[in-house]
Amino acid sequence: MGIGLTTDHRDLAAAVRRFSERRVSARAADHREFWDDLATQGLLGLHLPEEHGGQGFGPPELAVVLEVLGERCTPGPFLPTVIASAVIAEWGTEKLRAELLPLLADGSLTAAVALPETSQEGLALGEPDAGVLLVPVDGHWAVLRSADVTVRAVAGLDLTRGLVHVSADAVSEDRVLPGVTSATVRDVISVLAGAEACGVAAWAVTTAAEYARTRVQFGRPIGQFQGVKHRCAAMLVALEQARAAVWDAARAVEDGHGARIAAAGAAVLAPDAAVRCAADAIQVLGGIGYTFEHDAHLYYRRALSLRALVGDPGVWAGQVTRLAMAGERRELEPDLPDEALPLRQRIHAEAARLGALDPAERRAGFASGGWMIPHLPEPWGRAASPLEQVIIQQEFRHLGRPNLGIAAWAVPSIARYGTREQQDRFIPGTLRGEFVWCQLFSEPGAGSDLASLSTKAVRAEGGWLITGQKIWTSLAQHAHWAICLARTDPDVPKHEGITYFLVDMSSPGVEVRPLKEINGDEIFNQVFLDDVFVPDSLVVGEPGQGWRVARDTLSHERVSLGDSWGPGSQHGDIVRHLGKVEALRESQLEEAGRLYAEGHAISALGLRVTLARLEGTDSGAGSSVRKLLGMGQAQRVSEFCWSLDPSDPHWSRMILTTRAFTIGGGTTEVQLNIIGERALGLPRDP
Repeated sequence: MGIGLTTDHRDLAAAVRRFSERRVSARAADHREFWDDLATQGLLGLHLPEEHGGQGFGPPELAVVLEVLGERCTPGPFLPTVIASAVIAEWGTEKLRAELLPLLADGSLTAAVALPETSQEGLALGEPDAGVLLVPVDGHWAVLRSADVTVRAVAGLDLTRGLVHVSADAVSEDRVLPGVTSATVRDVISVLAGAEACGVAAWAVTTAAEYARTRVQFGRPIGQFQGVKHRCAAMLVALEQARAAVWDAARAVEDGHGARIAAAGAAVLAPDAAVRCAADAIQVLGGIGYTFEHDAHLYYRRALSLRALVGDPGVWAGQVTRLAMAGERRELEPDLPDEALPLRQRIHAEAARLGALDPAERRAGFASGGWMIPHLPEPWGRAASPLEQVIIQQEFRHLGRPNLGIAAWAVPSIARYGTREQQDRFIPGTLRGEFVWCQLFSEPGAGSDLASLSTKAVRAEGGWLITGQKIWTSLAQHAHWAICLARTDPDVPKHEGITYFLVDMSSPGVEVRPLKEINGDEIFNQVFLDDVFVPDSLVVGEPGQGWRVARDTLSHERVSLGDSWGPGSQHGDIVRHLGKVEALRESQLEEAGRLYAEGHAISALGLRVTLARLEGTDSGAGSSVRKLLGMGQAQRVSEFCWSLDPSDPHWSRMILTTRAFTIGGGTTEVQLNIIGERALGLPRDP
């Protein structure tokens, strides 16, 4: 999904995409006609007030347009012009607004914007004939006219957009923007340039994936080779993280809440994502990607120029840390429609009633009221819509609903595929906390390839005898029941002939051997099954059709909808830990800032998935990308925090504990395969 999530934003993106595909080429020698078209379409003034010739929209809409134009590597000064007009509209005097905004909106004037570390004399992004120049002056910004400066063209790396050298002998006081610092304007630049960077990265991902699907080497499409597949998938991961950061930063700039830290995070992630994706696209394309005739180099050049405009990501990362340590936050909560209010009032009242009960009564109330897994059908859940799930999560957050663990995966599958007897026997008691569940899926010789399992079940009078070995079974030593896959027909293809069983862990023939992990815990276990009898009444679904039930179970491994923007990033832990450390080095501040920006983007990505569901639209690869990012994020945070104080017992433990995160539930490599194949359409391994 692009930066825009709402129906209106998607429609806007589609319209601009159709328009730009007809009217523009990155190799266009003369972009003046297209410039006039941009003005006619109202895109130059999309974000400007109507009284000054604009459309009255804001940064989110402008970000949507910039992403699409970035996909086309649109030539000309659109980006510096809308940056300058956005800054003037927000902080310019009334005289400057009246003088310049109508001319910038109708295309009569173009603008140039100074690169970082410049002053009244330095480089600016824009054309030599720019009529307006936005330059920093003594810690502030000034809006100069071409008559006030000397401008000469400079040979820049980006062949599709101008670079100029600007010098001004003196700056009139009335051209200085009052009440705005250099840093504030840089925030706007980082968001808008970041949106275009997302477009560059999107083109690179699409181009690389399309080529990998069709280019044949050694008798196979190159996208089937894991090295190429993983590179393309990693490109998509970087793009989606950057999109989430820019999307949230654009919203923050508009609503004014946490804008500084959100914009800094976008500056850390988006330009780097564009450079990385453009470079990787050239790598996937191979020799053809290195030729001047292919457009790949134009996007690589554009990505590098955008990073130069935004400035050193390391400096921005340090800024993220300083803002976070000073207490600035960007809270992430979904904006809900008006019809949510009466629903919220009812759920709030129920939460208050349950909150007044003692813990045992409260747990029973969670179960009987359908609050444990609210999207389940009644009587076990509430058949809750996506909107209701979000509100339940918000209103029940302080009540500490118990974590069901594996039961949160097992119960929905029993509800969907189980018999009425199975449902009545297991679901209410599980929701009340009477049954603890484990999962007997993984095997020593199968791992993530569950369909290759060798555990077998043979017919016996009244049921089945299961024999085999399972491994990596969390909390098996405490579980009352297990969901178990076993092969019941060895003569059919591997995804067939598998049956889904419910196994009593106290049955004769079940042996559990805990595995000591590197952190000293014993959560994982080996489970040996030796002719364990399971009656026919504990087969879920039809014999031989267990793979369908198992896929349903695995689909519930993701975080529940209402909580999807919360867990998965631990960036708040960094700030708390930094407060205990004295004399931080600049390199440590930068590393902390990168981790914080990445973590916030993971949370923003989760919120985007939730909002897409509320809109009834496809969230694309968002859920898979968020899971992959969250696993690695926890490890990097632990490693960094431990490095600051190796004697800290919490981080000494966490640095070991988190090593399992990129293994359990599907390794990083498996997740990259899934993203490459399902999201990018790359061919599966033979």
